[in-house]
Amino acid sequence: MLSSVAAQPISASAAARADAPVERVRLRLLHAVAAHRLPPGAKLTEEEVARVFGVSRTVVRAALQALAHDGVVAIARNRGAFVASPAPREAREVFEARALLEPRTAFAAAERATPADAAALRAHLDAEQAAVASGDAGRAVYLSGRFHVLIADIAAQQTIAAFIRALVARSSLIVALYWRRRDALCARCAHGALAEALARGDGAEAEALMRSHLADLVSGLDFTPRDRPAPDLAQALGAAP
Repeated sequence: MLSSVAAQPISASAAARADAPVERVRLRLLHAVAAHRLPPGAKLTEEEVARVFGVSRTVVRAALQALAHDGVVAIARNRGAFVASPAPREAREVFEARALLEPRTAFAAAERATPADAAALRAHLDAEQAAVASGDAGRAVYLSGRFHVLIADIAAQQTIAAFIRALVARSSLIVALYWRRRDALCARCAHGALAEALARGDGAEAEALMRSHLADLVSGLDFTPRDRPAPDLAQALGAAP
């Protein structure tokens, strides 16, 4: 018979504490992928990742499984985990899905945006520009994707926002593989125009701008495969989000 202590249900806060190491590792890996420090195809050895973060392999395994669920990591039997390498067809499907979701989400965000939201978007744009000016292309790409997530958060459509987060993460892989332009992923003018449309509460303009912006992103993809050197995991995972 279970003791009264053992029989007690686990509280939500206790469960959150138990999951905290897994979530920390997941977010750090996701940030490294989004910032292009971990390129598509990079092998993620459980033992090495565990050593870098000072956690157990069980924690790393759970984080990798969560990322695999979102399509960011691929887990192959007897081979281990790798950063996913989207094929051209999958890449097109990801951006088609974004084109279906994000324009209407931008419309909804414009209708809900507060002055505080507008200020947060402008501050984010400043951070993007600072990353570009400093030559930190990886951080610029990461912040560029975060801008789209912020708009989804402003729209307060939780289910759709979750889809957009996953799609943006997979877009980072696509850009790492197929981006052909030398400029940053999302031009400041495109994001600036979107931020101002949201600040004005102009849903129709925000929707049109987002649709045009995503089409422009697709036009910058080149589906010619490229060889990339294997990264140093400890170096790639050194920067926190």
